[in-house]
Amino acid sequence: MEQTPEGTPVGVDDPYEVAGHCDHLTDDGRCRFALNHAGVDPEFAEERAADDYACHVGETDDWRGCAHYRWTTTADECRRCGLEEIRLAHDDSRPLIEEHHLSYGDADTDDGDSETVDASHELTVALCRWCHAKVHQSFARIDDDVDPDPEAVAEREQRQAAETEELGFQSARDRFEE
Repeated sequence: MEQTPEGTPVGVDDPYEVAGHCDHLTDDGRCRFALNHAGVDPEFAEERAADDYACHVGETDDWRGCAHYRWTTTADECRRCGLEEIRLAHDDSRPLIEEHHLSYGDADTDDGDSETVDASHELTVALCRWCHAKVHQSFARIDDDVDPDPEAVAEREQRQAAETEELGFQSARDRFEE
């Protein structure tokens, strides 16, 4: 199983089997990184510009070959147990859903061969904080078929009740008669 730089498990054998399309890929198949960040890697941007900024990975979905591949979660649901996030306005309590790194972005990693750079990509998935802890503290996997932790369900229901109360309508007449 893959591990973090600290040596804790990340919950998958191959992060690329879990990851999706690159965050820099536009709807029309172009590389947003080359378009917007040409100064970061001018040679890469020049190659993409010569091909009308088309993503060189294309239909193969073999993202290992792209030095600037990045896939980060935007999900509001735990990938492992399905717990949904509930955020309340004006509440700074800890989120139910956290970003879990499967791989850390570090394009400066060099394997000793001056011609080969091991492009480590940033890959993340959404996990509830209970599943996140289980993955890092044990051999739990992100693709396990599990139910939400009872403590997680209780926390979510508490937030749902607060949300319902916050969204509830109470007329001024009712408020001032109390």
